Amino acid sequence: MPPVCPPVVLKIGGSLHDCAGEICSHLLDLGLPVLVVPGGGAFADLVRECPVNGSAAHWMAIAAMEQYGWYLSSFGLPATTALDIPDRPEVLLPYCLLRAKDPLPHRWEVTSDTIAAWCAHTLRLPLVLLKSVDGIRSGGRLCPSIGSPVVTDDVDPCFLPFVLARQVPALVVSGRHPDRIKAALTGVSTIGTTIGFFSVSEENI
Repeated sequence: MPPVCPPVVLKIGGSLHDCAGEICSHLLDLGLPVLVVPGGGAFADLVRECPVNGSAAHWMAIAAMEQYGWYLSSFGLPATTALDIPDRPEVLLPYCLLRAKDPLPHRWEVTSDTIAAWCAHTLRLPLVLLKSVDGIRSGGRLCPSIGSPVVTDDVDPCFLPFVLARQVPALVVSGRHPDRIKAALTGVSTIGTTIGFFSVSEENI
């Protein structure tokens, strides 16, 4: 039996496309209640190369997230279009949901990081971001914890103000280390960056 853990929203960054299969397999083995929000990855990079901005670029980038979501589903994650708390790992296909709700500004400063944060805030769940880096870096150093916005290129510019203002518990860890993924999802201390009110269980440390 998998450990009993609270549900979380988990964003899988597009830069992890080369190890996405391993991550999805790991999530399925853990069997925890995880709603996966896909990044945009190479699909979003193509949008950035196009001479578009504003709403057109916004919806094209979200369509890129949808494509990455289908890619993640090819590794066995069930796909869903509903923003609901799952009882097993599922990957969200966000395009229709976001078209209906349209909750965020249409600009490049809002990417899948902030969209994942919006999902977590709406569901009142903690958020885990899987990146290719160990956590959020600022000034060339890894930040173990963040309680106010910092200058960084590791998350989009709107992400930190969004989660801090709305008190969304968040953790940024490397998706290239399965042990860190498991730790993040089961409340065990690990290498990464905690944001705002995210904490691990004392009994699990």
